[in-house]
Amino acid sequence: MTALRFFMLLALVIWIGGIIYFAAVVAPVVFSGILPTRHMSGMIVSRVLTTLHWMGIVCGGVFLVLSVMESYYAGAGWQATALRNVFVFGMIVATLFSQLVVAVKMEALRAQMGEIDSVAATDPRRIAFDRLHQWSTSLEVLVLLLGLAALWMVARHWSIPFSTAGSAQNLPPRSSSAFHS
Repeated sequence: MTALRFFMLLALVIWIGGIIYFAAVVAPVVFSGILPTRHMSGMIVSRVLTTLHWMGIVCGGVFLVLSVMESYYAGAGWQATALRNVFVFGMIVATLFSQLVVAVKMEALRAQMGEIDSVAATDPRRIAFDRLHQWSTSLEVLVLLLGLAALWMVARHWSIPFSTAGSAQNLPPRSSSAFHS
């Protein structure tokens, strides 16, 4: 049971940590002016984001399989629709939409425009690209929030309350179905 829980948390933490690292470090550094053009920066960010998306989808799948197994072995039955799983499923759907719809359209527009900074801000392609970029950012924020909610659900249900007497006798059983939502 401990191994299942460890790998569940590891999958979720890799995904959430990747999103935070991407937003807080990768994108700001790449767009800080260290590269000769913003176009090159955009190409790098696009490639990194694609890798992050596929890592997240794999991590989400691992989490869902292990979460259902953990629920079953904890005596709560096959809880595929536990709230934590619904959150992670939502993360996967939003990530797939971002990768397979939004990113594909952005890449097509980028290919049409070439160097994006040389395209007028009033150009319909640039307007469409900027709108898709907003969608991409919003989807990443949604995935992060869903991930944090799922992590909260896991932590909440796996926590062991402190007893007032300080005795292990007063603790609920660790595999109680009360630990699942």
